[in-house]
Amino acid sequence: MMSHRSIAKSILFSTLIFLGVSYSNQSAAQDGKALYTANCASCHKIDQKLTGPALMGVEERWGGDRKKLRAWIKNTQAYMKATNDPYAIALYNEYGKSAMSVFEGVIDDKQIDLILDYIRDWKPAATPAAGGAVGEASKSSDSDSTLLYGVLTLVLAIVALALLQINSNLKKLSDEKSGIESPEPVAFWKNKTYIAIVIIILFVTGGYLTTKGAINLGRNKDYQPIQPIYYSHKVHAGINQINCLYCHGGAEQGKHANIPSVNVCMNCHKAIQEYKGEKIIDEEGNEINGTEEIKKLYEYAGFNPDKANEWDPSKAKPIEWVKIHNLPDHVYFNHSQHVKAGNVQCQTCHGDITKMGEVKQFTDLSMGWCVNCHRETKVQFKDNGFYSIYEKFHNELKNGKLDSTKGITVEKIGGTECQKCHY
Repeated sequence: MMSHRSIAKSILFSTLIFLGVSYSNQSAAQDGKALYTANCASCHKIDQKLTGPALMGVEERWGGDRKKLRAWIKNTQAYMKATNDPYAIALYNEYGKSAMSVFEGVIDDKQIDLILDYIRDWKPAATPAAGGAVGEASKSSDSDSTLLYGVLTLVLAIVALALLQINSNLKKLSDEKSGIESPEPVAFWKNKTYIAIVIIILFVTGGYLTTKGAINLGRNKDYQPIQPIYYSHKVHAGINQINCLYCHGGAEQGKHANIPSVNVCMNCHKAIQEYKGEKIIDEEGNEINGTEEIKKLYEYAGFNPDKANEWDPSKAKPIEWVKIHNLPDHVYFNHSQHVKAGNVQCQTCHGDITKMGEVKQFTDLSMGWCVNCHRETKVQFKDNGFYSIYEKFHNELKNGKLDSTKGITVEKIGGTECQKCHY
């Protein structure tokens, strides 16, 4: 019996160590990606320039010196003043003397190292032959490994139980050969130890899945519904460089960004009746006929190209677009407060919209994501009448009590108080 218990303990202990090490490695990789997404993705891409430089090979460009790189990331201005580093100054000038957000006190050295590790180990997704969608193989390589670890855990549990049963049978044979009378072994389904282990595993697994499911309720990251018309933001906002506010004027003037009416679309497409641009490939690798999509617009507008002068805009029917970004009813969000007063770029919340075909939800829009943004984003105080009531901060900036390079974050003006978003 002692041998039986010792083997069971050894197997259980080994399994826990294996799972602990595996989970810690996976967790570190996921933490690095999460930190990158929360702090860097709005201004940087790994493989190409965005607002800031591409991050691939960043350590090599800094001579492999993470100490200097950490100091630069935490406070760009302070680093340049303290070191007069020629590479840092050249980089600062190259990007229009636009300083990075100050991350000192926001992320620590360990978190910066996790981000750098994630960037170092990042691999670009394979480009499919059709030239649009990412293949299933590349998607699976970057997907969550939770299922794999679950299967490994199940296999190890089965092996452990099999070894315990083998040990029990061998001990019985040994006792019989030695003439030792041994009690009849307890059936598996009656063994209290096995029953307790199964109950604990089911309890932990069920609790984990329930908690994860509850946390993700209402979150629709990467949600990309099929729309009645394939409207490509890549073509309109990217290639043709149509300003976001031309179609979504409400983003600068009110709470909602607004979906443009059919008549706004017809301002251009009354004249542009045929698509002659580069091939449009949807997310499944299928080619989209741009001219046919324009014809769908004409059906909603009640427009006949052959009788353009007879068109009556009042007879246009609204396009039944499928809403993508949904916040809970108890959350207040005002576009103009962010776009006009806060000077927040559209890409911060919506991703690189100029490279999207049909739009998808870029981030989960969770409370944690919003709060982290409020903690890190600096308020545009200069020449901004919206913030004139914060006389205390203006005076402290003038008197030097506040470091102007660090700026005033949204958190300092109450941006993390519950009633700012929930009232």
